[in-house]
Amino acid sequence: MEVLKRHVRRQAEEKMKLESLYRDEGLVFASGIGMPLDAQNIVNRSYKPLLESAGLPSNRFHDLRHTCATLLLAKAIHPKFVQALLGHASISITMDLYSHWAPAMGDQAAATMEDVLQEAISVRVCRSGARS
Repeated sequence: MEVLKRHVRRQAEEKMKLESLYRDEGLVFASGIGMPLDAQNIVNRSYKPLLESAGLPSNRFHDLRHTCATLLLAKAIHPKFVQALLGHASISITMDLYSHWAPAMGDQAAATMEDVLQEAISVRVCRSGARS
């Protein structure tokens, strides 16, 4: 939140300096004159150099979207939330695109089932012990 607050302050300063030249369209991230950012400029001037300076392999900016969705699903975030976050029209689109995460959840599902069954056994043992 603090980073966004600083960004908003810097943006307000830019608006004041440029006065009528700044086209305020209510964007959080805008060009120096308030216009929407150009995707290719972001990739070529910011994203690719950032990857290079961090020693990371080059990849598509869109791959960040896939990584986000896969990580959320792998952490058992409900697919309907991921669908809404990605803006997919239907859950089937999300599930078709990201079904590769499902096999990795087998261990998690097995552990959860084991916990549920252990809890049920514990409750049953407590109840039967209470009657004795």
